[in-house]
Order: sequence, then structure tokens, then C-alpha cells
Amino acid sequence: MQFQDILGLSHIKTHLTTSADSGRIPHAQLFVGPEGSGTLPMALAYAQYVICGNTGGENQGTNQGCNLKFDSLSHPDMHFAFPVSNSDKVKSHAVSNHYMQEWRQFLKEQPYGNLFDWYRAIGIEKKQGQIGVDEALDVVKKLSLKSYEGGYKLMLIWMADKMNNAAANKLLKLIEEPPNNTIFLLIAEDEEQLLQTIRSRCQVVHFPPLAEEAIADGLVAEGATRPEAMRIAQEANGNFNKAIDLMNRDSEDLVFEKWFVQWVRSAFKAKGNKTAIHDLILWSEEVAGTGRETQKKFLHFCIAVIRQALLINYNTKELAYMQIHVDGFQLEKFAPFVHENNVLAITKELEDAIYHVERNGNAKIIFTDLSIRLTRLLHKKAA
Repeated sequence: MQFQDILGLSHIKTHLTTSADSGRIPHAQLFVGPEGSGTLPMALAYAQYVICGNTGGENQGTNQGCNLKFDSLSHPDMHFAFPVSNSDKVKSHAVSNHYMQEWRQFLKEQPYGNLFDWYRAIGIEKKQGQIGVDEALDVVKKLSLKSYEGGYKLMLIWMADKMNNAAANKLLKLIEEPPNNTIFLLIAEDEEQLLQTIRSRCQVVHFPPLAEEAIADGLVAEGATRPEAMRIAQEANGNFNKAIDLMNRDSEDLVFEKWFVQWVRSAFKAKGNKTAIHDLILWSEEVAGTGRETQKKFLHFCIAVIRQALLINYNTKELAYMQIHVDGFQLEKFAPFVHENNVLAITKELEDAIYHVERNGNAKIIFTDLSIRLTRLLHKKAA
């Protein structure tokens, strides 16, 4: 992948190419950006630019043989590490090398994809992947070898915020003092989840959400009409991965919308109707029957909906981008029930649920308790 293949972000492209052209290449960089902002495609393009010596501007491709190897994601000096878990394919001690075929396919088909898309691609969507100590040992082993082509060798760690403390401590010294001509390129969505000692050894590049125009251009290239592309781009809120899913009607958010509306309708029925608790329990069991990554994504989705409802309630509709596609449900009618008397408490309950899901709590208990607590909070009166 080369820089001209990446949507928008011209200022970051200029920064990376200029620093590389002048020989100022940091030995460790951290790309931080929200889902769908292009951190992974940009990292791939930057790696290709540095290793293949494509100097002189972002559209140059002077080393044809090297670029061909990158096109097939098989360059011997380009190494990857990413979250994995044991699966039907790998029974124990899973590391990235076990999933390289799936990884290459994922990068070709979904370079803007998220962590859940990756887990689904390797069949571990009901587990929580991580970058563990086995992976760290594998990284040390790979980087102890000399560069195959005599130039730079690069280790790209995708979703570095999923690295556990044991792995991070194992890599700390290597990131601080890597072998000659060795570059670390870490990618994360939440840099606060990384050890401070790791962050302090990296030059951080922050990625903003993609501009609507850039997303629309990408969707038009995928076959959408310009009006449709602009509508989806606004709803995607800077996330090209979500925009592609919305265009293909394949977004997990569509399922999350159904769950959210089901909960809200049950919550309003519950007022003065004790039998409605049965509906809340059924809802809890349905959500609890999915994988933990799906549950966490749904809870984050709920937080986003609550925020959008508050913006609408406080007459700042121009900041509200979200649409709910369930028939008969309008966010504008739900918005008055989210106000200054309950919004902080609702958000805290959702964040607490995420915490307990991450720590392998009993999902049925977590979501049953959450549904009852949120139902009480929704019925709270505004000041």
C-alpha cells in the first residue's frame, strides 16, 4: 500500500515523507487514532516508503521489486504482531505467525477494519485476544536477525493497547534500544491502555477522524453514488470502516440498534408493569449469549447513543450524526429522557458493565442488573 491509496490525512503523509526523506526516522513511533481513521493503512504505506526507499514524494515507487513484495505483504524485512487467541486452528500458545495467511487476507480486504472484524476473520469473536508474552518472545527472536535485504527492518504492532503487562515489559528494553536500522511502529486506539514506559519511548502521531469528503470519495470509489456517499459519510462520523459496513448493510451497529431499541421499549413498558421485567431478562439473555468483544462493542455503542440523545435534548442537533434504522424509533423522541439528572449515572453504569465484561464476569448477571438499573434511571425526572 502506498500513500496515494490512503484517504485524506495529507498533513500526516507530508510529515512522514518529509521526515523520512531527510533521514530523521524515529526508532519507535506510536500511531494513535479512532477506529476507521486509517492508522493501519498509513503504517503500511510508511513502512513501504521507508524499506523500499521510495523517497522524493508520496507517489514515487522507485524500487519496483521491493514494492511488489509489499503488494503481496511478503517482504522479509516487514514483521507483524497483533492480538490473537487460541482457536480451532491453534490449540495453545497462539502467536501472530500462526495467522499470517488470514492477516494478509484481512489487510487486502479490510485495511480499515476493526479488532472485532479481525477476531471474526480468525474465528475467535467469542474470546478476548491479546498480545502476550509468547508474542513478545517471538518479536525478540525476529528482530535479533539481520535485515534480509541489508536496509531497514520494521516491526508493526497493531492494536498495541491489547498488549499485556508481561509482554510490554519484555519488549521495553528492545523498544528503547533496538538493533541498528530497526524500527518499531505501534498502532493503538487508546494510548492510555499502553504502559507509560512504552509510550514515553515512542514518538506519538495522533490521527483525527477522517473528513466527510474523504470518506465520501472512498465510498464513490467503492461504487456508491455521490448523494448516498455524502449521507453515509455524515453518519459514519469519521470512521471509514463503519461507512463501508453501512453501505453494504453489514454493520454490527444495525444489530446493536435493534438491541438498544428493544431495551428502551421494555424499559418504558416496565413503569407500573412488573411483568415487563420478564422482557428485560429475555433481552439480557440475548445479549449475554454473544461473545465478550460483541458485548463490549454494544456497550460502547450505547454510550454513543446516550451522548447523541443528550446533544439533541440540549438543542445542538448539528453535532448529532447518529441515525437509528429501526422502524418506529426516533432518537428525537427518546432524547428528552436523557438529561442532567441521569446522564452521568447512565454512563457510569455502562462503563462499569464494560469493566466487568472485560474481567470475565457472568454476562447474564451483568446485563440483567444493567437493564434494571438503566430502566430506573430512564424514569428519573429532569430538573
